[in-house]
Amino acid sequence: MTTSLRGRDSRARPQASLQDRLLALADNALKTLAGGLHASRPTPEAPAGATARPLEPAERELSGRLMRVNHVGEICAQALYQGQALVARDPGLRVHFAQAAREECDHLAWCRERLQQLDSRPSLLDPLWYAGALGLGVAAGSFGERLSLGFVVETENQVEQHLASHLQRLPQADLASRAVVEKMRGDEVAHATAAEKLGGLPLPAPVRWGMRAAARVMTTTAHWI
Repeated sequence: MTTSLRGRDSRARPQASLQDRLLALADNALKTLAGGLHASRPTPEAPAGATARPLEPAERELSGRLMRVNHVGEICAQALYQGQALVARDPGLRVHFAQAAREECDHLAWCRERLQQLDSRPSLLDPLWYAGALGLGVAAGSFGERLSLGFVVETENQVEQHLASHLQRLPQADLASRAVVEKMRGDEVAHATAAEKLGGLPLPAPVRWGMRAAARVMTTTAHWI
């Protein structure tokens, strides 16, 4: 672990007790699933001068399904970061994960807002996705700081690839959804880079393959349910 993380915030901030962290986790879970997390940045907009025609019913349905999948991804991001923060032994690393989760709040709020605009809905299985991702976050964090950060790097890299595929699938006329996804994609790249600079280790190939398989199950299911 690099010195840029260790000691940076651990000296400046009192260490939260396990009880405090569990209460914060419960609060985050309730707000995440109930739509109580709000963006700190404005919703991304299409480039100035771009004009979009009204979406056809089939286009609106496709955009709604894709943005539902993206919303599920942000549900999982909250749970992953909270789970890693819960078991992180270094206070500075806990601060890093908590800050990353706060940044992902913007994505969650943007996706939820866009779902409402498209007359679509979140996944009916959101509590299941949150619980599963929370368990993965706790498991990843239990293997030590550098592997936990490596898990972030791999996760964000896979999410970036997933968002890139959605930019290819979203209707060209859906400028609003495309603007949101493009901004999310840039943020995920930045999160992966930050975790790598903090000392994240590459994960073994079987772990990466397992993560991809689990993500495929989630995205396929959330597309419809």
